[in-house]
Amino acid sequence: MPWTGKRAVCFTECPWSSLLSHANAYSPYAVGFKKPRVFAAGGGPVYYVRADHFEEQKRNKWDPDVYTFVTPFWPPYLPKDKRGLGLLGGKFIDFSHEREWRIPHDFTFEFSQIEFVIVDKYGDVARFPKDLKDAIGREKFLIMEVYKRIESLWPVHKV
Repeated sequence: MPWTGKRAVCFTECPWSSLLSHANAYSPYAVGFKKPRVFAAGGGPVYYVRADHFEEQKRNKWDPDVYTFVTPFWPPYLPKDKRGLGLLGGKFIDFSHEREWRIPHDFTFEFSQIEFVIVDKYGDVARFPKDLKDAIGREKFLIMEVYKRIESLWPVHKV
């Protein structure tokens, strides 16, 4: 993780209204699981911690079991008196819209535990190995280009 240097498997529970921006920022490919599966594997939601508290805890040594789950939070609506503290190199940090979860180690799973697979284009599904499609379930494949098309025709998520 960029703030902690800890290794983690990262997930998002971003709402559908954020899916396109999330895909543009990271990748149009995804594998989805139910939260109980991620939690059972040792995962949990990220703690968004004020940057001043984050730095203080860093000096006092974060508990290693907690540190993987921490991301500094220093939003653009920060009060003016806090802006000159020089924290985070003067950058604003707010990833709370991602609603991130993390697992602090490798994540293993069975194909039957996959809830969905997002691919970029229809051709990705066509090229996906048949035995994997059958093991996962063909009905679980979602195509990002279809979702983009829906959003272009009926942009209900644009405010």
